[in-house]
Amino acid sequence: MKKVFKVGFGGGCHWCTEAVFMALKGVEKVEQGYISPKENPTNFSEAVIVHYFPGVIELKDLVAVHLDTHRSTENHSMRNKYRSGIYYFKKSDKQTLVDIINEEQQNFDNPLITAILPFGAFKSSEERFHRYYFNDMEKPFCKTHIAPKIKLLKEKYAKHLSSSVL
Repeated sequence: MKKVFKVGFGGGCHWCTEAVFMALKGVEKVEQGYISPKENPTNFSEAVIVHYFPGVIELKDLVAVHLDTHRSTENHSMRNKYRSGIYYFKKSDKQTLVDIINEEQQNFDNPLITAILPFGAFKSSEERFHRYYFNDMEKPFCKTHIAPKIKLLKEKYAKHLSSSVL
């Protein structure tokens, strides 16, 4: 049986983030909700936990997708609600993530603001919001905010897209 790894991602609306990662090969499950970092367990922001098979998709590819599908270089007024972060579950993953972010920085004109944080706690969003995009792609929010991210995946990350999802 293949071993499943997990990592948390936050940066934008969790409906968007969930759809992006659900569209990828090698992603077994995406939990949509709110994550807080270990150092501040009551400071939740919208995020997802991605369960993935590293033999199918690598952590560096997940990070690249994440950085490209939210405003990872912008400190905007909604940043507390939508913290740009990657949450690790194993301490050994921290340096790997630092190295990946440093390597990815060359692909951006402005400095990345995405924080690498130890996972603290998770609260699931309401069940009715799970699979938001895939339950009704025609909703105005989906067309306006999520569909452009899926289009970017098709253009830039086609080899990682799951045909069963799209």
